[in-house]
Amino acid sequence: MAEIQKEAVILAIESSCDETAAAVVKDGREVLSNVISSQIDLHTLYGGVVPEIASRKHIEKINQVIEEALSTAGMALKDMDAVAVTYGPGLVGALLVGVAEAKAIAYAAKKPLIGVHHIEGHISANYIENKELEPPFLCLVVSGGHTHLVNVLDYGVYEVLGRTRDDAAGEAFDKVARAIGLGYPGGPKIERAARQGNPDAIAFPKAKVAENAYDFSFSGVKSAVLNYINGCHMKGLTVVEADIAASFQKAVTDVLIEHAMLAVDTLSVPKFAIAGGVAANGTLRDGMEKACEAKGVEFYYPSPVYCTDNAAMIGTAAYYEFLAGKRDGWDLNAVPNLKLGER
Repeated sequence: MAEIQKEAVILAIESSCDETAAAVVKDGREVLSNVISSQIDLHTLYGGVVPEIASRKHIEKINQVIEEALSTAGMALKDMDAVAVTYGPGLVGALLVGVAEAKAIAYAAKKPLIGVHHIEGHISANYIENKELEPPFLCLVVSGGHTHLVNVLDYGVYEVLGRTRDDAAGEAFDKVARAIGLGYPGGPKIERAARQGNPDAIAFPKAKVAENAYDFSFSGVKSAVLNYINGCHMKGLTVVEADIAASFQKAVTDVLIEHAMLAVDTLSVPKFAIAGGVAANGTLRDGMEKACEAKGVEFYYPSPVYCTDNAAMIGTAAYYEFLAGKRDGWDLNAVPNLKLGER
């Protein structure tokens, strides 16, 4: 890796979905500020994220969160070595707000511009609190929009071993939560309800993808839940929401853990990490930690604030891109379907 300078303070911006966030990150691992303006309460009214509303709220909030991030860090734009921004994947309108803002700031302040892949940001969130963690390691990224099993070969160098063929894990949580009347956002509400339920009450299916043992599929278990609920209604049986939540959560987390441990065994990698919004799920964390411990594998995970979308993780990822000499031009654009490893 060609190092340009080892010390760098980066202003990072994240607006890929429904959080407007800005952070100041020093040397990739020290978070000087991390400001997040969430839209959850607003989108809860509609049962999920409404892209147009999300974009409008980003426009309203983005200057405020950037000013607060700089103020909290006790720094000014002139103190930044670069400006980083998520440019994909995500909602195109939401991404465009962040990208346009970052380009304007970088141009006006005469600072380098660095576009960051959102999933790379989630993976890099593990570096913030685990100062000793360095590649290579395996990472499972599980969120509302993504489920990826990634071999992290080096900083910025990734091999995607498996991905979801349909619904992301977090998306399935949201849809099942809506089906059993828990509302949005589904992940935390399913987890809360599951604590009161029996995870072995209902045997929901665990899909396997024949072409790639590392790939995931969650549409089947989602459909199985819907069919089970409909069947109960038709037969006049009581729907026990807690049991459905617990059994569904077990079906999803079991598959995530099984695929992860298959990769650990096959590749003999001694370090494993999780990232993304669903990585805040206690059942998944506990199960993954026990599985790693049984195999003598070091297990890493970020605090919940760094699991959900935030700009600190973008600043961390950008630092290593900065060291590698990556710079983007004023033609940087939002790429809503950006694949990990693409430029």
